[in-house]
Amino acid sequence: MVTDSSMPVLVVDDSDTMFRIVRKLLSQIGIENVDHATDGRVALTKMQEKSYRLVVTDCNMQPMSGYELLREIRTDDRLTATSILLMTADSGVARMVKETETTQYLVKPFSAQALKAKIDGLLTGEVAHAVH
Repeated sequence: MVTDSSMPVLVVDDSDTMFRIVRKLLSQIGIENVDHATDGRVALTKMQEKSYRLVVTDCNMQPMSGYELLREIRTDDRLTATSILLMTADSGVARMVKETETTQYLVKPFSAQALKAKIDGLLTGEVAHAVH
């Protein structure tokens, strides 16, 4: 298992319900060190205060979307080691996201197994193709 319970993860979603769902799924795969941000700006502030190994972010948020957050993270040299997992309810939009070894996406809803496969792929540098 690549993941461990102490790995710091930041979940960025403007829906408290979705945050609770993702936190529960993370817990099911053994990740317990989970923080929450309600949008990209809040996430960037938290990332300046604490180092996160993984950011799981919704794509569609205001005032800063997950895509904008991704761009900000990728242009900050201090955050280059941070892996990013984008979540979206729109599978058409998800296909447009260019996946790299540090950025993947999942289409909502998704299972704990799909989440684990994506996270393990990100942390090992291998691309995991399952989206559900």
